[in-house]
Amino acid sequence: MMQIALDRPWLELDLGTPCQVLSWAVNRPGLVTASRILWREVRNADLPPELDVDAWLSDELRQRQAMDAVTFLTSRDIRKFTQSVTKIGETAAHAVATVGFSNAERVGHRVDRTREDWGTINVALFLTAELTEAAMLETISIAVQARTAAVMDVQLDLPTGRATGTGTDCVAIASPPGAARYAGLHTEIGEAAGRAVYTAVHDGAREWMAAYRGTKNATA
Repeated sequence: MMQIALDRPWLELDLGTPCQVLSWAVNRPGLVTASRILWREVRNADLPPELDVDAWLSDELRQRQAMDAVTFLTSRDIRKFTQSVTKIGETAAHAVATVGFSNAERVGHRVDRTREDWGTINVALFLTAELTEAAMLETISIAVQARTAAVMDVQLDLPTGRATGTGTDCVAIASPPGAARYAGLHTEIGEAAGRAVYTAVHDGAREWMAAYRGTKNATA
């Protein structure tokens, strides 16, 4: 059974058992086996330009005895995490998200974010469905689609157009390995995954917008 533990500057999602995890996270990207997903809250002062971020994060994780964890970095106040649980048929999905827009972008464009805080949207999604590698790839596409829809629905407008995400978003999908080959929008897996991610991201996005809209140097 999954558990969430907040120990600022860390947020930990304990998956309860070793799972296959697919992500492009800073620590342990790609398709790996892991039993937990971590968020590490940072500020600009933590990450000066000359810093070797990978070495710094590895040292932080060693001190926490967590080198095994898939790990995100975010400048969002991790106390503001949101979560959503959805069950469709035999598939349960649990999404946990931290949502900040201080470096929001419109896909296909770039805004100069020099000397600004870098927020991000980090999403971890656990599914009870036992997925093949192909289904994991399809599920992560559904999660990204859900994240983008949630961001667009809060209507954050930039000089380049309506925001679709941030420049440093990351998604991690976790599930037991198995034989399920498909996870598209017509399936229970796709519906559960999409709804859980959409709800968690949309709740976090609305909270950020209510607190920081129009604030140039918002804490992401």
